[in-house]
Amino acid sequence: MIVVTGATGNIGRPLTRALTEAGQRVTAVSRHPAAVPDGVRHLAADLTRPAELRPALAGATALFLLLSGDQHAAEGGPADLIHEAAAAGVRRIVLLSSQGVVTRPFGPTRIAMRELEDTLRESGVDWTILQPGGFASNALWWAESVRAQGLVAAPFGDVGVPVVDPADIAAVAAACLLDDRHAGGVYQLTGPEVVTPRGQTAAIAEALESPVRFHQLTRAEARAAMSQVMPAELADDTLDILGAPNPAELRVSPDVQRVLGRAPRPFSAWAARNVAAFR
Repeated sequence: MIVVTGATGNIGRPLTRALTEAGQRVTAVSRHPAAVPDGVRHLAADLTRPAELRPALAGATALFLLLSGDQHAAEGGPADLIHEAAAAGVRRIVLLSSQGVVTRPFGPTRIAMRELEDTLRESGVDWTILQPGGFASNALWWAESVRAQGLVAAPFGDVGVPVVDPADIAAVAAACLLDDRHAGGVYQLTGPEVVTPRGQTAAIAEALESPVRFHQLTRAEARAAMSQVMPAELADDTLDILGAPNPAELRVSPDVQRVLGRAPRPFSAWAARNVAAFR
């Protein structure tokens, strides 16, 4: 049985579906009750209290571990989740980390994630670490303004990074959970090309078949908005990358192709698949 945390999000939902379609028994874990595919067991658990994960881990052979920003700051510490899994007999853990662990190793959130990676490496279980860059789904931040005003407001309109489709992250995670060959792997996950916020705006407009305007925010304006939905330190880290990506952050990784045997999906494909959110 495979446990998927963050099971109702942009990665966990397609991962749960992929594992189920592969014939696996899945326990989906999220903070709040939620609908899951037929045949999937759901458990609500707050991962800031690691003991709440114990019922899900009973009988599990593998775990996909995804943590939100507030869970990294939790009193219990995310490392305790790995200890709980190892103690329960889980044999394989796939951790969703961040590209920034490598590209910006000294930021506070990156240091915390690197420590979690090290805990996993030393845990005694088989492990795989996924280090994605920016998510294509971050464009959903603009959905309300696109629906109401036909407008995308974002900073650094002409500075791009190779954002990755969360569905590709989920597909890689599924492969790593199911295939022993990925044990000990560290995969950096990106999209196939650098795309700017203006370019993303154009792709959304094309999917909608309707004009969408772009308005450039200042860094301060963007930080104020982002700090309402994430820790301020994480907002600063994110803006540092978006405003001045270094060569490693601009690099298109071959790892999605290496794991899946196909190229990663472009942002335009993500926009077309999720166009209903912007209507």
